[in-house]
Amino acid sequence: MPAVANLSRVLSVSIAAMLPLAGCAAIEDGGRVIGRADLVNDLAARLDRAGELTYWAEYQLPGGQSAAIAQAQKPLRAAYTYPGGKLTVTADSTAECDTAAAKPTCTLNPPPSPSTRPSVTVFASANKRGLVTPPVVIGLLTAAALDPSAVIEQQDTTVAGRHATCVQVDGLANAPTSSFNACVTTEGALGRFRGVLDGKEADLALSRYRTEVDSGVFDLPSGAGVIDRRAGTR
Repeated sequence: MPAVANLSRVLSVSIAAMLPLAGCAAIEDGGRVIGRADLVNDLAARLDRAGELTYWAEYQLPGGQSAAIAQAQKPLRAAYTYPGGKLTVTADSTAECDTAAAKPTCTLNPPPSPSTRPSVTVFASANKRGLVTPPVVIGLLTAAALDPSAVIEQQDTTVAGRHATCVQVDGLANAPTSSFNACVTTEGALGRFRGVLDGKEADLALSRYRTEVDSGVFDLPSGAGVIDRRAGTR
């Protein structure tokens, strides 16, 4: 997805450009010492690379619910499915769908521009309903890299059979949350997130991952009513 990938790149570059501000704190990693900003920048870069991949990832949410992120290339498109809703981003539109009612309703807005940073509000509904999206996690990692008072601990783990690097961040200031745990797989997919966002606890873990995506996942829900707010339409 061009806009999301662009946001990731902008944030990654911002981290690299501001490394001197991140302090000299270091983290022990398998016998070598790395700066915490280097670690966070690496995780942000992994999430950035994922914007150029084709994959489908399913996440386990509390209460037995699930969510999913799907991306495909040529053409670039993405879909975020979560309890009671779905967000799709294609070259034609950004479609936010409410699937909680018997008849789904989708609102179509103009597609994001590759040269414009997407608004975080695009992902607001997904975040509120349990699916914390990669751009939000990148923003938190950026805040952690630039906050000298933040305490960052690293560990490696396996999520859904894939290696992942995790960070536990505490004492974070001037961010949507003061404490969070995030894991990023070697491929660059979000492996796990725990934290409180907008006053609501978020807890998701990768349960399945594959590199093939059914094209139908990018379609609007069957029978959905459509409100078209794109320019030149009514």
